[in-house]
Amino acid sequence: MSTSTLTPYAAAPASPSAGRHPAESPGFWRAPFAASTYREIGYTVTSLPLAIVGFTFAVTMFSLGLGLFVTVLGLPVLAAGLAGARGLGAAERGRARARLGLDVAGPDAVETPRDGGAWAGMRARLSDGAGWRALLFQFVMFPPRVVSFVLSVTFLVTGWVVALLPAYSWVFPRYVDWPGYRVFDYTSGGEHHAYYLESPVQIAGASLLGLTLVFLTPKLVRALTNIDRAAVRSLLGRR
Repeated sequence: MSTSTLTPYAAAPASPSAGRHPAESPGFWRAPFAASTYREIGYTVTSLPLAIVGFTFAVTMFSLGLGLFVTVLGLPVLAAGLAGARGLGAAERGRARARLGLDVAGPDAVETPRDGGAWAGMRARLSDGAGWRALLFQFVMFPPRVVSFVLSVTFLVTGWVVALLPAYSWVFPRYVDWPGYRVFDYTSGGEHHAYYLESPVQIAGASLLGLTLVFLTPKLVRALTNIDRAAVRSLLGRR
């Protein structure tokens, strides 16, 4: 009568601070200049290319595995996809720890009977709930990360460019042959329409609007990254 022992595929050490919540966000007036704000913005910016890679990997491996499911080849492809999704999940937990201050313990390692052979290992991978959740993470987080990238970059750039308009408004009449910053310029029905910010009051008003966006951007980015925090906790953490 033979006995079998369970051997983990990979270690999943828990950090002493695993599960800790991110530090409190800086105050409203300090947030646009705080390092934590730009760490979160960096997170949303780098999340887009990683989301594209992760989504492409997940769709490719899952579709290929299902397509080959009628043959024996579909099972190892799905198992490889789940293993790869676990690796991507570990990278996401590392990013969340470094950029968002969120330390989540990884799931337990996949275990398989030591004397079960390749089939036992593949069966363990296919029944790995953490691997399936990590694969699901790549699917569900692709749309939010596209939105996060667009909104955070748009608010950041637009806010600072408009807020600093008084510092460079002199460039337009001197070098561009405009009376001021051109908001719009078009012709409709044979009539030309144009609007410029040229008076000190107009420039100051635009700058005030830009400053409003500057101070609202950290709140927006925090709300967007909270979606990632929730997803990392629920789909990539230990259960």
